[in-house]
Amino acid sequence: MTRTRRIAVLTTAMLSVVTIGACHKKPAPQPVPVATPVGPNADSARRAQEEAARRAAEEAAARHRADSISAAEAAARDAASAQAAMRATLTTAVHFDLDKSELRPEDQTILAAKVPILQANTDVAIRIGGNTDERGSDEYNLALGQRRAAAAKAYLVQHGIAASRIETISYGEERPVAQGSDETAWAQNRRDEFEITSGGQALKRP
Repeated sequence: MTRTRRIAVLTTAMLSVVTIGACHKKPAPQPVPVATPVGPNADSARRAQEEAARRAAEEAAARHRADSISAAEAAARDAASAQAAMRATLTTAVHFDLDKSELRPEDQTILAAKVPILQANTDVAIRIGGNTDERGSDEYNLALGQRRAAAAKAYLVQHGIAASRIETISYGEERPVAQGSDETAWAQNRRDEFEITSGGQALKRP
C-alpha cells in the first residue's frame, strides 16, 4: 500500500470513530418553559380568584358568627327554662283533706322536690301561706290555715332547711283560688301556697 493510500485509510477510520461517538451522545434536556399569564385576561382571572376567596372567607365568618349566636341563644333558653322550672317547683302548692293539716303522701312528694333546690340556694327564703275552704268560722279557719302552713314548714326543716328561711302565715278562707260552694272548689282552696321572698333571682341547679 502506498503512503498516500495509508493516509487516506487512517483519515477515513478517524472520521468513522468521531461520527460513531457523536451518534452515541444524548442531547442535554431542555427546560420546559412555563407559561405565565399576562395581559388583561390574566388580571381579570386573578381579581376573580381574589374576590372568590374574599367571599368564601366572609361566608365562613358569617357561619361561625351564626353558630356562635345559635349556641348562645340555646344556652340562654336552657338557662331560662331551668330557672322557670325551679321557681315552679318551689311555688307548687300542696293540698289537704277536709278539716285536716296532715300532709298526704302525694303532697310530701311535692315538698320533697323543693328540698334540693333550697339546699342548693341557701340565700333563698320562702313564705308558706295556709288556706282553708269557706266552711267554718273565721277564727277556726285562721287556726287551721296556720297548722297547715306549720306542717309544711316542719317537713322542710326535718329535711335540712333552716327554719329561719321559712316564714308562715295563715289566710284562712280569705284567698280562695276557686269560686263555688262545692267539693271541687273546696278541695282546691284547702292548700298551702309557697312564695319566694328573697334570693330567687338567679337560682342554681341542684
